Amino acid sequence: MKLGETTEIRHLMSPLDFSVEELEELMDTAAKIKADPEKYAHVCDGRIIATCFYEPSTRTRLSFEAAMLHLGGRTMGFATADSSSAAKGESVADTIRIISCFADICAMRHPKEGAPMVAAAHSKIPVINAGDGGHQHPTQTLTDLMTIRALKGKLSGMTIGLCGDLKFGRTVHSLIEALLRYNDVKFVMISPEELMLPGYIVDELKQHPGVEYKEIRKLEDAMGELDILYMTRVQRERFFNEEDYVRLKDYYILDKKKMGLAKEDMIVLHPLPRVNEISVEVDEDPRAKYFEQVQYGMYIRMALILKLLNISVNE
Repeated sequence: MKLGETTEIRHLMSPLDFSVEELEELMDTAAKIKADPEKYAHVCDGRIIATCFYEPSTRTRLSFEAAMLHLGGRTMGFATADSSSAAKGESVADTIRIISCFADICAMRHPKEGAPMVAAAHSKIPVINAGDGGHQHPTQTLTDLMTIRALKGKLSGMTIGLCGDLKFGRTVHSLIEALLRYNDVKFVMISPEELMLPGYIVDELKQHPGVEYKEIRKLEDAMGELDILYMTRVQRERFFNEEDYVRLKDYYILDKKKMGLAKEDMIVLHPLPRVNEISVEVDEDPRAKYFEQVQYGMYIRMALILKLLNISVNE
């Protein structure tokens, strides 16, 4: 097996950093990894990923670490800001300068919007935005796109319902921006008034006059027309007022009765973690695909690591 490498440093801050063609190539690579993991088991021997997480995470951090381990590499990093020098006041810029001395690539999650971009500007290694505040979550979007393509066979000609916290939901914002580049995608935005899409995302939708979208309040009103239902939790950590969170946290609960209104081939996705917004009784429904979604997330992150490290595997 031959490995080809170049020295260009490239970062991932937004799913729009990749062209549609590049996204397709990434998903193709991820599919090949899924089909033949042994072929890729040592392509990152000697490489290290730093997972720098200033916010709690289970899936995303462990997914990056599992991805590198399955490629033969190693991991380092921290899981909370309190366990890093950020607790002493160290800046993101200085932290990434240090990390660049130790690792080959970095995945960073931060509560402040734009923090990974600051890191990328000062980094000597590729930086991946693993979530910045309520702004973007590009690798979750790569996960979502791959899951949809794998299960539906396409990324166009579908109606997708986005339900829950659309105001602070960075996974929703990233997914909308990515899907706007595909043909004949219709959006149904389902949220309470207080958690509607932010203005800048609405403006992006309006800049695509051929894209159909509507905003509604009741999940039941949308179920019958959806090809994909993307559920999100109401995020306690984004609220300044505990009373508002308590009032809104159980606004939507997907249960067996609501699933009875949906198409037989509709799929349910969720970036996880869930709280109460999907009843556990839905887990047994064959249309519930959110745990499969997690598995696809590891494969697409494996493909992303290879791309950003400029490692190619000969067929």
